[in-house]
Amino acid sequence: MFVLGTAGHIDHGKSVLVHALTGIDPDRLREEKERGMTIDLGFAWLKLPSGREVGIVDVPGHERFIKNMLAGVGGIDLALLIVAANEGVMPQTREHLSILDLLGIKKGIVVITKKDIVDDEWLNLVKMEVEELLAPTTFSQAPVVAVSAVTGEDLPDLTSAIDTLLDAIEPRKDTGRARLPIDRVFTIAGSGTIVTGTLIDGSLTTGQEVEIVPPGLRSRIRGLQTHKARINTATPGSRVAANLVGIATSQLQRGDVLTKPGWLKSTVMSTVQLRLLSYAHHPLPHNTTVSFHTGATETMAKVRLLEKEKLQPGETTWAQLSLSKPVALVKGDHFIIHSSTGTLGGGEVVESHARRYRRFRPAVIQSLSVRKQGTAEEIIMAILEAKQLLELPSLSAQCDLPVTEVQPVIASLIQQGKAMEMGQGEHRLFLTIPGWERLTQKVTAALQDYHHRFPARPGMPKMELSSRLKMRTHFSAVLPGLLNEGTVIEDGAAIRLPTHRIQLTQAQQSEIDVFLQSLAQNPYTPPGDLIPEPDLLSLLIEQRRVVKVSDEVVFSTSAYNEMLERVTAHLKANGRVTVAEVRDMFNTSRKYALSFLEHLDRAKITRRVGDERVLQ
Repeated sequence: MFVLGTAGHIDHGKSVLVHALTGIDPDRLREEKERGMTIDLGFAWLKLPSGREVGIVDVPGHERFIKNMLAGVGGIDLALLIVAANEGVMPQTREHLSILDLLGIKKGIVVITKKDIVDDEWLNLVKMEVEELLAPTTFSQAPVVAVSAVTGEDLPDLTSAIDTLLDAIEPRKDTGRARLPIDRVFTIAGSGTIVTGTLIDGSLTTGQEVEIVPPGLRSRIRGLQTHKARINTATPGSRVAANLVGIATSQLQRGDVLTKPGWLKSTVMSTVQLRLLSYAHHPLPHNTTVSFHTGATETMAKVRLLEKEKLQPGETTWAQLSLSKPVALVKGDHFIIHSSTGTLGGGEVVESHARRYRRFRPAVIQSLSVRKQGTAEEIIMAILEAKQLLELPSLSAQCDLPVTEVQPVIASLIQQGKAMEMGQGEHRLFLTIPGWERLTQKVTAALQDYHHRFPARPGMPKMELSSRLKMRTHFSAVLPGLLNEGTVIEDGAAIRLPTHRIQLTQAQQSEIDVFLQSLAQNPYTPPGDLIPEPDLLSLLIEQRRVVKVSDEVVFSTSAYNEMLERVTAHLKANGRVTVAEVRDMFNTSRKYALSFLEHLDRAKITRRVGDERVLQ
């Protein structure tokens, strides 16, 4: 299935031509009919001489509605650039042609309309003007067909030319990651919410669970249509209407993307290759704010130039786009940047989810070049080097390759000793060998710093180390590798270096000795004012030399065990025990007896019943 898109200046006959070809009026809004101009996107379909059906997206030509035009041309396979014979090339003709070029649309036909109102000499002049316009663009070889939508003259030649060009276009591949950029949202009575768009990258089926990104809404497809015919499966390249379950129209907007759940994540920072149009009036300075368009999405963006202070007209450079709202992007998506003065330029997304790069770094530019033009193996290695750790679905999305193509490449990299995997099952993580070496160095440095600052502690808590490494989600998969290689040792809830030994100063050792001596002298009434600093107390607890029953009461382990044994025996013999009985049993005070019994309650050894305790 293919989709055609119109482009061209206002009043050059785009909608009239679509109506003449299809019998369908693409101007659906009352205001459009009253004003005689297309304001928003219009849709129709055409059956060609070969028997194939194609969808048509009719876009507005007026400069004030260029944003609506951009929402419609992103998913087309073949462009019909419309030029009126009586006016020739006009400002929006040039702008629309530039947009088609920037969006990577390589196939097109120039349709000269209104040939019935000019003579042959004038028509030939317009053809020459069009050919001159096309010469430096990707449309230089595009056929030029002159027609009259009013009389029908030469319309069969146009449909034949469309058929011929489509024969040379490969149908879109099904990557298994269907994306439907939503360009319309509406309701039909009795059916509910309907969304439409041009389906790219995969197929959709009736009954399929879907997700809407960026809002993260989940739904199910109740029904599918293409060209007003019900279908069970929509294939890549189709104009599709999807009836969604459980979602209100108020929850959706143009630019949202309908897709398979779980793989597509929105982003607010992407790395791109950006080209400024050669006829732009001014250079584009670093940090310029522009209007960003991709698919059916529009948002504001700040342009961070990575190689230049200013991008001159006609130049191409690497840049990062800081988006003002989350957008669903994947590598390879084309985009346009626009300002109040018109279209500025555009290009291709090379990294959809990017970290902020430092400018003027040759290593960064080299890595980005590999990611755009390298082999699958080079691209995967570059992405893993940049991201450090990725699960297979994320790696597939970053590479813009289906999982089935990524799997054998990553397996080969592991076999060659260039990459490694960690974890099990669906959540396996992949990283390069140099990436693993950098990670182990980072872990070692973090632990060395921690041991230096806290020599009395057995090690760094696992949660703190995972936070320090900024990998709370993946730390459980990484830790076994660190342990197996002997980089670290797991010591209870702590992680330490193999060389770490607890080191106490003379003052700290003296503090411990005084405290332990006080416990030996007063086993059931231990003095609270001699409890050592938290690190030293934790060390004694870890060594099982003391038991902390409250913030103010710490018993020696031997005293605690004796108290536990005697109280448990009393309970087994008598069934119940009071605070006063425990106090008298050990010739202590109520404070210590109560703290001890409350500790047993928390440990689920005893249970309080009124003023007494019973065994749990």
